Amino acid sequence: MIRPRSVGSRLAVALFAIVACVLVTVYVIVVPTYERSLLRARLSSLEAALGELVIQRSQAFFLTQAWVDDVAAPSADARVVVFQTQQHPPRAVAIADSTPRTSPEMRNDPIVLQALAAGATRSGTVTRNGDRYAEIAYPFTSRSEALLLATPLHNDAQTVAVVRGRVLLAGSVALVLAMLLGFLLARLLTRRISRLELAAERIADGRFDQPVVDDGDDELGQLARAFDRMRLRLASLDHARSEFIANASHELRTPIFSLGAFLELFESEELDLATREEFLADMREQVRRLGKLATDLLDLGRLDAGRMTLDEEELDLGRIATMLETEFAARALSSGRQLQVVGDATAHVRGDELRVLQIGRVLVDNALVHTPPGTPVTVGWERHGAWASLVVSDIGPGIPADAVESIFERFYRLDGTLASGSGLGLAIARELAVLMGGTLDVQSGATETVFRLVLPASGEREQTDIS
Repeated sequence: MIRPRSVGSRLAVALFAIVACVLVTVYVIVVPTYERSLLRARLSSLEAALGELVIQRSQAFFLTQAWVDDVAAPSADARVVVFQTQQHPPRAVAIADSTPRTSPEMRNDPIVLQALAAGATRSGTVTRNGDRYAEIAYPFTSRSEALLLATPLHNDAQTVAVVRGRVLLAGSVALVLAMLLGFLLARLLTRRISRLELAAERIADGRFDQPVVDDGDDELGQLARAFDRMRLRLASLDHARSEFIANASHELRTPIFSLGAFLELFESEELDLATREEFLADMREQVRRLGKLATDLLDLGRLDAGRMTLDEEELDLGRIATMLETEFAARALSSGRQLQVVGDATAHVRGDELRVLQIGRVLVDNALVHTPPGTPVTVGWERHGAWASLVVSDIGPGIPADAVESIFERFYRLDGTLASGSGLGLAIARELAVLMGGTLDVQSGATETVFRLVLPASGEREQTDIS
């Protein structure tokens, strides 16, 4: 059922209104135009007949009753009236008429008076006794007489009435068909819109299992396909969020349980100094994991709320690379990996030092975690035009091609990896890079993976966009 104020009902009413306007326009234009064309045809016929009669003025009985009855009326196929005229005051009295009884209304016929006043032929329409007539008059001023030809327009009026009735009938049928067609189209349209509405409600309720299907190639079909892409995207995010909650719960529970167990051991056992130091180191690692997870969640909340504030200052990427190398040197050495800094020319950028370091830590940490022992990991920098890059690369197994862009999605973690993080590091890193006017990209092959944090070179931020 179509609701009164639905899109479908409005479409039906709009179609009805358009057809009605077209029919009214046709009626207003066609019927009067047809009526005028019939009148012009009548007057043209009378004018031709009048011309043939006027040239007979040399006949001896011209403009007499006998001439009217025997010559003029049969030739003109119209009523022929001869008037005796007077200029001052204007007056016209019928003295010969092809009709047996001259109507009193014929006295001072307006067309005859117009011809008399102009001294030339005049034509037009008059109404007598409720009937309309087409008339043409010619004045013979030298004889104080005038010749009038008149023909009734009754048949033409009937013809116009028939045309008007048929136009109205056709218009009524067209309006009914337009209304029926409008409601049919509206019903089809409303049904498609209703399916989209139901699909939107399912998506809003968190049910992403049913696809949004519409085979149309119009705007509604495009909207349905956009809805389905949104459904798939939301389903992916919902699945990732569910996994993240499970992972976060596990990540929180594991260090908390470990800390609880260590505390119980401290309380119930007599521990030697070496064991105590080992337990304290493990407890510090668990606290570090908790702190990192809390920091990631806090940064994520600030980014979503638009409350992340960044400082802008001039940074030396060589100094940033050196700081990262110093910070991760011991960890790289203990895990059997080679960490080195590579860079030649100085590269200065505009950005927030703490956030640039945060992004660098994510990149170096991932390189150390996802590569086998002995893998060289390089931290360097590049300058290319108005941009400069902090580059972290490793000679490792690389990232699967179908996961190169997915690794920047929130909560995403590669299957089979050794990481125990939340899957937020790279997502937060890319969003921070964008906030600083740059980007974070990756190139990965079978033997090498290169991450580039690209930022505006010092003094170039307002002049150039990333190509």
